[in-house]
Amino acid sequence: MNFASIRIITADIKPLVRFYEQITGLPSIQYTEDFAELRTPSFVVAIGSTRTLALFGGTHLATPRSNHSIILEFRVDDVDAEYHKLAEQLGNNIVQIPTTMPWGNRSMLFRDPDGNLVNFFTPATSGVKEKAD
Repeated sequence: MNFASIRIITADIKPLVRFYEQITGLPSIQYTEDFAELRTPSFVVAIGSTRTLALFGGTHLATPRSNHSIILEFRVDDVDAEYHKLAEQLGNNIVQIPTTMPWGNRSMLFRDPDGNLVNFFTPATSGVKEKAD
């Protein structure tokens, strides 16, 4: 089994797709006005409007802007450079500036337009770098 994607359900798809294009530098593939994907080398970030929930059985299945437990994590080459590139755009949505964590990653944490937590991290210590390669 391989982890393939994560799907974010949103009430307003266009700003969320634009946001993820901007922070990742990846183009989206917009299959319909209600569904888009951004493909990273290891997994897909899918973004679907609330209208797509009808295909799964109803809008009661997911509530946009209500995530309180998932963090989307992206490994980047240089988290400090990403912070300097995105700080102005992210503004008050930055939760944590780049910080070296006890487990060896250097991480920055911020929120997307729907309030979902996003972590950009870079392995920072030699043991973590070796394990990540």
